[in-house]
Amino acid sequence: MRTATRAGLAAAVTAAVTVGLSTAAGAAHATPSGPGVTGRVIAHTTHGGTDYILREITVPPGEGTGWHYHDGPLYGYVARGTLSHFDTTCASDGVHPAGSTLEEPSGAGHVHIGRNLGADPVVLKVLYVLPHGAPLSRDAPNPGCDFE
Repeated sequence: MRTATRAGLAAAVTAAVTVGLSTAAGAAHATPSGPGVTGRVIAHTTHGGTDYILREITVPPGEGTGWHYHDGPLYGYVARGTLSHFDTTCASDGVHPAGSTLEEPSGAGHVHIGRNLGADPVVLKVLYVLPHGAPLSRDAPNPGCDFE
């Protein structure tokens, strides 16, 4: 069942990235990021009290997203580069090369950081599934890791 769910998720993210969501891009809330990290909204729609926001995020070599969490789940596709993902234990909880997908669960119990430890920019396509009006992410303090 879990494999089928992940396969379905990967297909949904890929479809959203390929064709975009049903409405034009709109304004979205700021999200924490390291120097040079950029994001742009590709599409944004609200349905049944839930915001669906598709963004492209670029993380330059040597930079990261900053420690944060989300009020809803995220589904990502790594279009270029390799994203290294870390949790509050300071340990890697995933390395995601180009062509792979990733999921981030919601809530303050899921603080994390995404880092680009490679030589090329990381380009992500990310689908945020958030309660209507929620920010894209919420800042969190560094949990004591020797990196930011």
